[in-house]
Amino acid sequence: MMFGNTLRQRRLASGLSESEVARRTRYSASKINRLEHGLHDFKRTDVQRLLDIYGVTVPQERERLLELASKANERGWWDPWRDVTTKALQTYVSLESLAQRIRSYESGQLHGLLQIPDYTAALVRANSRSKEKREIDRIVELREMRQKRFMEDSRMVLRCVLDEVTLTRGYGDRQVMRRQIEHLLDLADHRRISFRLAEMSAPNLPVQIGPMTVFDFEDGQLPEIVYIERVNGGLYLQEPQDVDELIKGFDQLMQASLHHRACVRRLMDHRKKYAT
Repeated sequence: MMFGNTLRQRRLASGLSESEVARRTRYSASKINRLEHGLHDFKRTDVQRLLDIYGVTVPQERERLLELASKANERGWWDPWRDVTTKALQTYVSLESLAQRIRSYESGQLHGLLQIPDYTAALVRANSRSKEKREIDRIVELREMRQKRFMEDSRMVLRCVLDEVTLTRGYGDRQVMRRQIEHLLDLADHRRISFRLAEMSAPNLPVQIGPMTVFDFEDGQLPEIVYIERVNGGLYLQEPQDVDELIKGFDQLMQASLHHRACVRRLMDHRKKYAT
């Protein structure tokens, strides 16, 4: 997607439309579109031809872009878990790995980067009853690897609005939920993680935006991308108008939610409820 966006910027800088490039290359316009959205492998001959049309003639620049194209074809670190992940989740994990900042609101579960393994396993069992133990274990492994990579990447920031319903109607037994809330409390003062809490009893909260995640990327490598959770999949939005509207909704919800200290106090209250 990053390299596809680079090709798009080169095309726009040259003043050419997708249809004009398609005519010159004798490719279909849909192929040009798929290349620019990162939905097509980048063959070296295709990239060289496009760089010729876009007037990229400096040898060092051409070689740099060809190297980026080659890297874009490499499989992601998550590929070993491809057998237990959907296409939507693979896309989500790839964007998560590239993002500099992640903003998220979840109403049915805690964000994946915040979950403990027992919570994840209970969540998967409850919502995918046909999955076998091996599949569940591998999904848990993938989620733990996502968390490990986040913790090791000092540039990444996570901003979450927690919905209080996820603390009340949890997953697993009381002990699992207590440990999960203790984990949230441990993360509450992490310098790259921040929480707000959408109170269950608070009126007029703008929660109709629904579960969503905003991915922001360093130095404009990609435009902002919003993921909207849906049953049996999700939707990725890139159109500026749609993205801007959803981000405004997220910001409104964040402002209307409990701030850090009040959020921590409420987490401690919920921890007491799960005491044995």
